[in-house]
Amino acid sequence: MLQLPSRPASWLTSLLTVAVIAFASVSAGGRAATLPAAVGGQPLPSLAPMLTRVTPAVVNISTTTRVQVRDAYFDDPMVRQFFGLPATPRERVEQSLGSGVIVDAAKGYVLTNNHVVGGADDISVTLQDGRTFKGKLLGTDPATDVAVVQIPAQNLKALPLADSSALQVGDYVVAVGDPFGLGQTVTAGIVSALGRSGLGNSGYQNFIQTDASINPGNSGGALVNLRGELVGINTMIFSPSGGNVGIGFAIPSNLTSEVMAQLLAHGKVQRGSLGVQTQAITPRIAKLLGLKDSNGVVVTGVADGSAAAHAGLQPGDVLTTLNGKALHSVQELNNAEGLLPLGSTLRLGVLREGKVREVSATLTAEKLASVDGGQLDPRLAGVRFSELSQNQRNQGWYGAAISAVQPGSRAARAGLSTGDVVIGVGNQRITSLHMLRGLAGVKPRQLVLVVADDDGARYVVVN
Repeated sequence: MLQLPSRPASWLTSLLTVAVIAFASVSAGGRAATLPAAVGGQPLPSLAPMLTRVTPAVVNISTTTRVQVRDAYFDDPMVRQFFGLPATPRERVEQSLGSGVIVDAAKGYVLTNNHVVGGADDISVTLQDGRTFKGKLLGTDPATDVAVVQIPAQNLKALPLADSSALQVGDYVVAVGDPFGLGQTVTAGIVSALGRSGLGNSGYQNFIQTDASINPGNSGGALVNLRGELVGINTMIFSPSGGNVGIGFAIPSNLTSEVMAQLLAHGKVQRGSLGVQTQAITPRIAKLLGLKDSNGVVVTGVADGSAAAHAGLQPGDVLTTLNGKALHSVQELNNAEGLLPLGSTLRLGVLREGKVREVSATLTAEKLASVDGGQLDPRLAGVRFSELSQNQRNQGWYGAAISAVQPGSRAARAGLSTGDVVIGVGNQRITSLHMLRGLAGVKPRQLVLVVADDDGARYVVVN
């Protein structure tokens, strides 16, 4: 049973005072009760003034994506002709809802998540005042789950971006979005943790964790501080049941602003690379290397001509620190490569033969070999294949990456998209771009690709 203390706490006293004043106002004039502006000379705390400035900058985003329905049997032209089926592949329409944040009122730039708008055929952006505009996708970065959309609208309100590096655990934050398509909704909480990583399959992670409720449809919405400044873009939750359990994650504003700047300037994010392969140190590896503990990561490979090679790193080196801080995992090193701007310098503590020294390495653009799909098979014209990035290889990926797909091409109509990885052709397993090139000239009657992405593997038939 809940028991009240013998002497009411100060918050209870204030609450009772408010109730008495409100009741008196109704009794005196018969009017509806209203809260006073202050109690005991102190103004009542409220987020309302800040939210009146924030909510006009948060938008609803709805997308439509046409997905071709594939069937390895009925996609065969001979089978379709035999059964009198139409030549046009069957399609299904997928719709989704999400949120976004206006960050440039003059140019109509809206920040959101890649998983909200990536691959969509149609994007509609609805403002708080009810106006709806067709959105233009300016660029996406699947590795950080950031996307930029532009709308041709006037009289917009934009949110200023805060310095997310100044956030501290315990700071109050407010999440604004459109959960479940109910309409704009606000939830409040605190910053529960910073620098979260190792979640899902996303390549580069440095999440803000918050207990402010983030539900389906909140993705791409705003996480703001009490000054109404954008500190993060809501992106995901951790939940055993699928519902909110108070563990939500947002992409820091410093990261989103850097990604947005590169998307607007280059149409993609230009990332640097050390050109080094690393592995976590297990107790067994520590024993083999004669290490006292399992701290740091061990270098297993160094690419010729890479930043790591110029810095003098060698296989067998143990990286113990990164920019003066202890290095705990391969993920931390990957994050530094993927989240820092091209040309940044990393200071690495290196343990070699029992001696510790510090070296500096500058992130340089990763050079990936590529090939035009039309050179492999005419049906793949308009597709650009490339080697996997170092980060993809570190995550265990194999195959050949699809770095570009021309809209309207055969491959695009078949369902291939940028970011997919080809891991097989027919019954032949593909582990590298070199293997894919080796299939040039084979030209099977039916071209069946085995394609993988973050959601798993699938067959794609290119006619």
